[in-house]
Amino acid sequence: MKAAVMALSGGMDSSSLLLRLIRDGYEVTALSFNYGQKHAVELERAGQLVNYLAQHGHSVRHHVADLRSATALFESNLLSGGNDVPRGHYEEENMKATVVPNRNAMFSSLLYGTALSVAEANGTNVEVVLGVHSGDHAIYPDCRPEFYRALEHAFALGNWDSERISFTLPYLHTDKTGILKDAEVSIDNLGLDFDEVFSRTITSYQPDGDGRSDGSTGSDVERILAFHAVGRVDPLEYIHPWEVVLEAALETERQHLDQHYRENLTELQYYVTRQAGTERAFTGEYWNEKRKGTYRCVCCSTLLFKSTMKFDSGCGWPSFHTEHEEANIVRIEDRSHGMNRTEVRCSTCDAHLGHVFNDGPRAYGGERYCINSASMLFEPDEEDEA
Repeated sequence: MKAAVMALSGGMDSSSLLLRLIRDGYEVTALSFNYGQKHAVELERAGQLVNYLAQHGHSVRHHVADLRSATALFESNLLSGGNDVPRGHYEEENMKATVVPNRNAMFSSLLYGTALSVAEANGTNVEVVLGVHSGDHAIYPDCRPEFYRALEHAFALGNWDSERISFTLPYLHTDKTGILKDAEVSIDNLGLDFDEVFSRTITSYQPDGDGRSDGSTGSDVERILAFHAVGRVDPLEYIHPWEVVLEAALETERQHLDQHYRENLTELQYYVTRQAGTERAFTGEYWNEKRKGTYRCVCCSTLLFKSTMKFDSGCGWPSFHTEHEEANIVRIEDRSHGMNRTEVRCSTCDAHLGHVFNDGPRAYGGERYCINSASMLFEPDEEDEA
């Protein structure tokens, strides 16, 4: 049999991970931890999800470990007695206050010990499976892959039969949206109901007495945006209606990104991409660029064009007859300045790129993407860099 031991917090990520393991045919032992967290209601949600799965024929061995005496002297805003959890975007400085010292090392030690016991009892190899994802890496040092590589090595040195145990991090290179999409696949495969599953989870770090969130903590914002990204309404009950918490989350994201762009773009890049400006003809960095390579969005690195799509139109701006198949550039009617044009924007980050006209090479469909150099980053091929 395939066996897995996992941490089931009652949140969105670990619940999605549990579904994935069941989908993939694992016998799952799930540990939940009461470590004095303000959002201890997540433990109730974890139990509710396990019961819901059992009702649909999916058995999970579930145990709640009480670690409150061990963490009683810890300092963190996430713990009972700590300061309020920060509101706003899920970004580094804001969320550092929610770090619990050595939390995942404690969890991993107990998971590893459980895995060794399961391996001994059943004569099988066991995977310790964790739901850490790419969005956690900068904020939480104990969610970084090198941390788990070091732990796995240390635990292997400190235990007999450690060759039977391995760490698995299936969400390491994805984000909340990718995790939700994976959960959709699992739910469909297992014959479950999406809303029933996720109404039995919680992501808020500071819910009210009824287990509801106002949607303003960083973890809430991240969750709300993920549900919006997959085109779903979060079945979780919030203090305010979904439309209200969604708009607030989107505004938080807009403000955060705007600050990020102001800090990381030049004045011209910001003016062009975020304020729909236009650089002067024949002044842009790439209008006469001849090298082979690729052109990416300066704001988000989405691949837009390859040099093989570029041609000399004589207009003074970089011109392309075709967009890359991964770009999915958005077209918007533009009636500004007394003209009727078609604006083009990045499909990923909504950066203004330029306009598209119908005077391009007929051999390629007759279009000309007239793009501001300031909206792009050029990556030369290695042969042209040499």
